[in-house]
Amino acid sequence: MTASGKEMYLIEGISKVFGNNYVFNDVSFSIHEGEIFGIIGGSGSGKSTLLNLLVGFIKPEKGDIKFRDSYLPESSKDPFVSVFKKQSDLKKLYGFASQSPSFYPSLTVLENLLYFGALYNLSKESALSNAEQLLGLMDLTHAQHTLAAKLSGGMQRRLDIACSLIHDPKILILDEPTADLDPILSSRIWELLTVINQRGTTVIVASHELSHIESACTRIAIIKDARIAALGKPSEIKLHNACHEQIYLRSSPGDYKHIVAELKRSGEVGSDIKQVEIKDKMLVLHTKRAGEVLPALIRAVNAVGEKLINIESVKPSLDHVFKKITEELEEGEKKRKQKKGKKRKRK
Repeated sequence: MTASGKEMYLIEGISKVFGNNYVFNDVSFSIHEGEIFGIIGGSGSGKSTLLNLLVGFIKPEKGDIKFRDSYLPESSKDPFVSVFKKQSDLKKLYGFASQSPSFYPSLTVLENLLYFGALYNLSKESALSNAEQLLGLMDLTHAQHTLAAKLSGGMQRRLDIACSLIHDPKILILDEPTADLDPILSSRIWELLTVINQRGTTVIVASHELSHIESACTRIAIIKDARIAALGKPSEIKLHNACHEQIYLRSSPGDYKHIVAELKRSGEVGSDIKQVEIKDKMLVLHTKRAGEVLPALIRAVNAVGEKLINIESVKPSLDHVFKKITEELEEGEKKRKQKKGKKRKRK
Protein backbone atom coordinates (compact mmCIF):
# COMPACT_ATOMS: atom_id res chain seq x y z
CA MET A 1 0.00 0.00 0.00
CA THR A 2 1.35 3.44 -0.85
CA ALA A 3 1.15 6.30 1.62
CA SER A 4 -1.77 8.67 1.13
CA GLY A 5 0.34 11.72 1.92
CA LYS A 6 -2.03 12.52 4.80
CA GLU A 7 -0.02 13.21 7.94
CA MET A 8 -0.89 10.87 10.79
CA TYR A 9 1.80 11.83 13.31
CA LEU A 10 3.50 15.20 13.83
CA ILE A 11 6.72 15.15 15.83
CA GLU A 12 7.34 18.76 16.82
CA GLY A 13 10.70 19.83 18.21
CA ILE A 14 11.08 17.01 20.72
CA SER A 15 14.06 16.77 23.03
CA LYS A 16 14.60 13.78 25.29
CA VAL A 17 17.36 13.52 27.87
CA PHE A 18 18.52 10.52 29.88
CA GLY A 19 21.00 11.56 32.56
CA ASN A 20 23.27 14.13 30.97
CA ASN A 21 22.86 12.80 27.44
CA TYR A 22 20.47 13.95 24.74
CA VAL A 23 18.73 11.06 23.01
CA PHE A 24 16.88 13.57 20.83
CA ASN A 25 17.63 17.25 20.49
CA ASP A 26 14.93 19.43 18.87
CA VAL A 27 13.75 16.77 16.40
CA SER A 28 10.81 17.38 14.03
CA PHE A 29 9.27 15.23 11.26
CA SER A 30 5.99 13.57 10.31
CA ILE A 31 4.69 10.06 9.62
CA HIS A 32 2.05 9.56 6.94
CA GLU A 33 -1.02 7.37 6.77
CA GLY A 34 -0.62 4.10 4.88
CA GLU A 35 3.16 3.95 4.78
CA ILE A 36 5.71 1.52 6.15
CA PHE A 37 7.94 3.92 8.04
CA GLY A 38 11.38 2.57 8.94
CA ILE A 39 13.60 3.80 11.74
CA ILE A 40 17.29 2.92 11.65
CA GLY A 41 20.31 3.88 13.71
CA GLY A 42 23.21 2.42 15.60
CA SER A 43 22.94 0.66 18.95
CA GLY A 44 21.79 3.15 21.58
CA SER A 45 20.79 5.75 19.00
CA GLY A 46 17.24 6.08 20.35
CA LYS A 47 15.14 3.86 18.06
CA SER A 48 13.23 2.22 20.92
CA THR A 49 12.93 5.54 22.74
CA LEU A 50 11.29 7.08 19.68
CA LEU A 51 8.71 4.27 19.49
CA ASN A 52 7.90 4.69 23.17
CA LEU A 53 7.49 8.44 22.63
CA LEU A 54 5.11 7.84 19.71
CA VAL A 55 2.74 5.80 21.87
CA GLY A 56 3.06 8.11 24.86
CA PHE A 57 4.81 5.64 27.16
CA ILE A 58 7.42 8.30 27.93
CA LYS A 59 7.33 12.09 27.58
CA PRO A 60 9.90 14.44 26.05
CA GLU A 61 11.50 17.22 28.09
CA LYS A 62 10.62 19.61 25.28
CA GLY A 63 8.29 19.57 22.27
CA ASP A 64 5.22 17.48 21.53
CA ILE A 65 4.01 14.53 19.48
CA LYS A 66 0.58 14.93 17.90
CA PHE A 67 -1.84 12.50 16.30
CA ARG A 68 -4.51 13.34 13.70
CA ASP A 69 -7.65 13.99 15.71
CA SER A 70 -10.07 12.70 13.06
CA TYR A 71 -9.04 9.11 13.90
CA LEU A 72 -10.24 9.51 17.48
CA PRO A 73 -13.83 8.85 18.65
CA GLU A 74 -14.49 12.49 19.56
CA SER A 75 -12.81 15.06 17.33
CA SER A 76 -11.85 18.48 18.64
CA LYS A 77 -11.43 21.83 16.90
CA ASP A 78 -7.72 21.23 16.32
CA PRO A 79 -6.76 18.82 13.50
CA PHE A 80 -4.10 17.22 15.73
CA VAL A 81 -4.07 16.30 19.41
CA SER A 82 -1.13 15.49 21.70
CA VAL A 83 -0.60 11.75 22.24
CA PHE A 84 -0.03 12.55 25.91
CA LYS A 85 -3.57 13.95 26.37
CA LYS A 86 -5.78 11.19 24.92
CA GLN A 87 -3.95 8.03 25.91
CA SER A 88 -7.06 5.87 26.40
CA ASP A 89 -8.36 6.68 22.90
CA LEU A 90 -4.95 6.39 21.26
CA LYS A 91 -4.32 2.92 22.69
CA LYS A 92 -7.25 1.59 20.67
CA LEU A 93 -5.68 2.86 17.44
CA TYR A 94 -2.26 1.21 17.59
CA GLY A 95 -0.79 -2.22 18.17
CA PHE A 96 2.66 -2.28 19.73
CA ALA A 97 5.10 -5.20 19.77
CA SER A 98 8.33 -4.51 21.64
CA GLN A 99 11.52 -6.57 21.58
CA SER A 100 10.31 -8.48 24.64
CA PRO A 101 7.42 -10.90 23.98
CA SER A 102 4.05 -9.75 25.31
CA PHE A 103 2.18 -13.06 24.99
CA TYR A 104 1.70 -15.48 27.87
CA PRO A 105 3.77 -18.70 27.56
CA SER A 106 1.31 -20.74 29.62
CA LEU A 107 -1.61 -19.96 27.30
CA THR A 108 -2.23 -21.50 23.90
CA VAL A 109 -1.95 -19.42 20.73
CA LEU A 110 -5.74 -18.99 20.51
CA GLU A 111 -6.10 -18.29 24.22
CA ASN A 112 -3.51 -15.53 23.94
CA LEU A 113 -5.38 -13.89 21.08
CA LEU A 114 -8.72 -14.05 22.87
CA TYR A 115 -7.15 -12.71 26.06
CA PHE A 116 -5.70 -9.69 24.27
CA GLY A 117 -9.04 -9.20 22.54
CA ALA A 118 -10.69 -9.00 25.96
CA LEU A 119 -8.13 -6.40 27.06
CA TYR A 120 -9.37 -4.21 24.20
CA ASN A 121 -12.98 -4.82 25.24
CA LEU A 122 -13.83 -6.79 22.12
CA SER A 123 -16.92 -8.97 22.28
CA LYS A 124 -16.28 -12.73 22.30
CA GLU A 125 -17.66 -12.96 18.77
CA SER A 126 -15.42 -10.15 17.45
CA ALA A 127 -12.35 -11.47 19.24
CA LEU A 128 -12.89 -14.97 17.86
CA SER A 129 -13.53 -13.67 14.33
CA ASN A 130 -10.40 -11.49 14.40
CA ALA A 131 -8.37 -14.34 15.90
CA GLU A 132 -9.39 -16.74 13.13
CA GLN A 133 -8.32 -14.20 10.49
CA LEU A 134 -5.00 -13.56 12.20
CA LEU A 135 -4.28 -17.26 12.63
CA GLY A 136 -4.61 -17.64 8.88
CA LEU A 137 -2.62 -14.50 8.09
CA MET A 138 0.22 -15.50 10.41
CA ASP A 139 0.16 -19.18 9.37
CA LEU A 140 -0.63 -20.25 12.94
CA THR A 141 -3.95 -22.04 12.42
CA HIS A 142 -2.33 -25.46 12.80
CA ALA A 143 -0.78 -24.35 16.11
CA GLN A 144 -3.78 -22.56 17.62
CA HIS A 145 -4.08 -25.07 20.49
CA THR A 146 -0.33 -25.25 21.15
CA LEU A 147 1.12 -23.60 24.26
CA ALA A 148 3.00 -20.43 23.29
CA ALA A 149 6.04 -21.63 25.26
CA LYS A 150 6.39 -24.60 22.89
CA LEU A 151 6.41 -22.55 19.68
CA SER A 152 9.55 -21.97 17.65
CA GLY A 153 11.20 -18.54 17.72
CA GLY A 154 9.68 -17.49 14.42
CA MET A 155 6.19 -18.65 15.42
CA GLN A 156 6.46 -16.81 18.73
CA ARG A 157 7.35 -13.63 16.87
CA ARG A 158 4.33 -14.09 14.60
CA LEU A 159 2.11 -14.68 17.63
CA ASP A 160 3.42 -11.49 19.23
CA ILE A 161 2.52 -9.50 16.12
CA ALA A 162 -0.88 -11.21 15.95
CA CYS A 163 -1.62 -10.20 19.57
CA SER A 164 -0.85 -6.58 18.71
CA LEU A 165 -3.28 -6.76 15.74
CA ILE A 166 -6.23 -8.45 17.48
CA HIS A 167 -8.20 -5.18 17.81
CA ASP A 168 -7.63 -4.28 14.12
CA PRO A 169 -5.56 -1.13 14.83
CA LYS A 170 -4.85 1.59 12.29
CA ILE A 171 -1.16 1.54 13.21
CA LEU A 172 1.25 -1.33 13.93
CA ILE A 173 4.41 -0.31 15.79
CA LEU A 174 7.25 -2.84 15.96
CA ASP A 175 10.62 -2.76 17.69
CA GLU A 176 13.18 -5.07 16.03
CA PRO A 177 10.57 -7.64 14.91
CA THR A 178 13.18 -10.00 13.43
CA ALA A 179 15.86 -9.84 16.11
CA ASP A 180 17.60 -13.21 16.63
CA LEU A 181 15.77 -14.85 13.73
CA ASP A 182 17.57 -16.64 10.91
CA PRO A 183 17.46 -15.07 7.41
CA ILE A 184 14.59 -17.26 6.18
CA LEU A 185 12.34 -16.54 9.17
CA SER A 186 13.34 -12.87 9.03
CA SER A 187 12.28 -12.61 5.39
CA ARG A 188 8.96 -14.28 6.27
CA ILE A 189 8.23 -11.65 8.93
CA TRP A 190 8.98 -8.81 6.50
CA GLU A 191 6.70 -10.40 3.92
CA LEU A 192 3.95 -10.46 6.55
CA LEU A 193 4.50 -6.79 7.37
CA THR A 194 4.03 -5.93 3.70
CA VAL A 195 0.79 -7.93 3.59
CA ILE A 196 -0.44 -6.25 6.80
CA ASN A 197 0.33 -2.84 5.29
CA GLN A 198 -1.51 -3.74 2.09
CA ARG A 199 -4.58 -4.56 4.19
CA GLY A 200 -4.68 -0.90 5.28
CA THR A 201 -2.49 -0.73 8.39
CA THR A 202 0.21 1.92 8.75
CA VAL A 203 3.40 0.21 9.92
CA ILE A 204 6.16 1.90 11.93
CA VAL A 205 9.17 -0.34 12.45
CA ALA A 206 12.60 0.07 14.04
CA SER A 207 15.12 -2.43 12.71
CA HIS A 208 18.82 -3.03 12.08
CA GLU A 209 18.07 -5.08 8.95
CA LEU A 210 18.86 -2.41 6.38
CA SER A 211 18.31 -4.58 3.30
CA HIS A 212 14.72 -5.32 4.35
CA ILE A 213 14.16 -1.72 5.43
CA GLU A 214 15.33 -0.58 1.99
CA SER A 215 13.05 -2.94 0.07
CA ALA A 216 9.93 -2.75 2.26
CA CYS A 217 9.71 0.79 3.63
CA THR A 218 7.97 3.72 1.98
CA ARG A 219 10.16 6.18 3.89
CA ILE A 220 12.89 5.90 6.49
CA ALA A 221 14.47 8.03 9.19
CA ILE A 222 18.13 7.62 10.09
CA ILE A 223 18.92 8.57 13.70
CA LYS A 224 22.39 9.76 14.60
CA ASP A 225 23.73 12.04 17.34
CA ALA A 226 20.31 12.88 18.82
CA ARG A 227 18.84 14.08 15.54
CA ILE A 228 17.38 12.84 12.26
CA ALA A 229 20.41 12.59 9.99
CA ALA A 230 18.35 11.68 6.91
CA LEU A 231 14.63 11.35 6.15
CA GLY A 232 12.80 10.28 3.00
CA LYS A 233 12.33 7.46 0.54
CA PRO A 234 15.28 5.02 0.46
CA SER A 235 15.92 5.98 -3.17
CA GLU A 236 15.94 9.70 -2.29
CA ILE A 237 18.33 9.22 0.60
CA LYS A 238 20.69 7.21 -1.58
CA LEU A 239 20.53 9.88 -4.29
CA HIS A 240 21.20 12.78 -1.91
CA ASN A 241 23.97 10.93 -0.10
CA ALA A 242 25.39 9.24 -3.16
CA CYS A 243 28.12 6.72 -2.62
CA HIS A 244 30.23 5.50 -5.50
CA GLU A 245 28.96 2.64 -7.60
CA GLN A 246 31.33 -0.31 -7.79
CA ILE A 247 32.36 -1.94 -11.06
CA TYR A 248 33.65 -5.50 -10.70
CA LEU A 249 35.81 -6.87 -13.52
CA ARG A 250 37.26 -10.33 -13.93
CA SER A 251 39.53 -11.05 -16.91
CA SER A 252 42.23 -13.50 -17.95
CA PRO A 253 45.10 -13.72 -17.33
CA GLY A 254 44.26 -10.88 -14.91
CA ASP A 255 46.90 -8.20 -15.49
CA TYR A 256 44.72 -5.56 -13.82
CA LYS A 257 47.50 -3.02 -13.34
CA HIS A 258 48.02 -3.03 -17.10
CA ILE A 259 44.26 -2.50 -17.66
CA VAL A 260 44.16 0.44 -15.24
CA ALA A 261 47.26 1.98 -16.86
CA GLU A 262 45.60 1.72 -20.29
CA LEU A 263 42.38 3.23 -18.96
CA LYS A 264 44.29 6.20 -17.56
CA ARG A 265 46.42 6.52 -20.71
CA SER A 266 43.31 6.79 -22.88
CA GLY A 267 42.25 9.84 -20.89
CA GLU A 268 38.55 9.00 -21.35
CA VAL A 269 37.32 8.57 -17.78
CA GLY A 270 40.37 8.90 -15.55
CA SER A 271 38.86 11.69 -13.46
CA ASP A 272 35.64 9.69 -12.97
CA ILE A 273 37.39 6.85 -11.16
CA LYS A 274 37.67 7.64 -7.46
CA GLN A 275 39.24 4.44 -6.17
CA VAL A 276 40.87 1.32 -7.61
CA GLU A 277 41.16 -2.01 -5.78
CA ILE A 278 42.26 -5.52 -6.64
CA LYS A 279 40.57 -8.05 -4.38
CA ASP A 280 39.40 -11.64 -4.70
CA LYS A 281 41.18 -11.83 -8.08
CA MET A 282 38.96 -9.04 -9.44
CA LEU A 283 39.47 -5.42 -10.40
CA VAL A 284 37.13 -3.11 -8.47
CA LEU A 285 36.57 0.48 -9.59
CA HIS A 286 34.63 3.05 -7.55
CA THR A 287 32.85 5.72 -9.56
CA LYS A 288 29.72 7.88 -9.67
CA ARG A 289 29.63 7.60 -13.48
CA ALA A 290 29.43 3.88 -14.11
CA GLY A 291 27.62 4.42 -17.40
CA GLU A 292 30.65 6.20 -18.87
CA VAL A 293 33.34 4.09 -17.17
CA LEU A 294 31.95 0.67 -18.19
CA PRO A 295 32.43 0.97 -22.00
CA ALA A 296 35.82 2.67 -21.55
CA LEU A 297 36.92 -0.17 -19.27
CA ILE A 298 35.86 -2.79 -21.83
CA ARG A 299 37.88 -0.97 -24.51
CA ALA A 300 40.90 -0.96 -22.19
CA VAL A 301 40.55 -4.71 -21.62
CA ASN A 302 40.50 -5.34 -25.37
CA ALA A 303 43.40 -2.93 -25.98
CA VAL A 304 45.77 -4.84 -23.67
CA GLY A 305 44.75 -8.25 -25.02
CA GLU A 306 42.95 -9.50 -21.91
CA LYS A 307 40.01 -11.91 -22.17
CA LEU A 308 36.89 -10.50 -20.48
CA ILE A 309 35.27 -13.07 -18.18
CA ASN A 310 32.73 -10.99 -16.26
CA ILE A 311 31.90 -7.34 -15.63
CA GLU A 312 29.10 -5.84 -13.56
CA SER A 313 28.11 -2.58 -11.92
CA VAL A 314 26.68 -2.59 -8.38
CA LYS A 315 24.77 0.40 -7.06
CA PRO A 316 25.33 1.45 -3.43
CA SER A 317 22.96 -0.15 -0.92
CA LEU A 318 21.25 1.60 1.98
CA ASP A 319 23.87 -0.07 4.18
CA HIS A 320 26.63 1.78 2.31
CA VAL A 321 24.76 5.08 2.56
CA PHE A 322 24.08 4.58 6.28
CA LYS A 323 27.77 3.97 6.92
CA LYS A 324 28.69 7.03 4.85
CA ILE A 325 26.27 9.30 6.73
CA THR A 326 27.38 8.08 10.15
CA GLU A 327 31.08 8.29 9.27
CA GLU A 328 30.68 11.85 7.96
CA LEU A 329 28.80 12.92 11.10
CA GLU A 330 31.41 11.30 13.34
CA GLU A 331 34.20 13.03 11.42
CA GLY A 332 32.36 16.35 11.68
CA GLU A 333 31.92 15.91 15.42
CA LYS A 334 35.60 15.04 15.80
CA LYS A 335 36.62 18.22 13.97
CA ARG A 336 34.29 20.35 16.11
CA LYS A 337 35.81 18.93 19.30
CA GLN A 338 39.32 19.57 17.98
CA LYS A 339 38.34 23.14 17.12
CA LYS A 340 36.95 23.70 20.61
CA GLY A 341 40.12 22.25 22.12
CA LYS A 342 42.31 24.66 20.16
CA LYS A 343 40.19 27.65 21.27
CA ARG A 344 40.57 26.62 24.93
CA LYS A 345 44.34 26.38 24.57
CA ARG A 346 44.50 29.90 23.11
CA LYS A 347 42.61 31.24 26.09
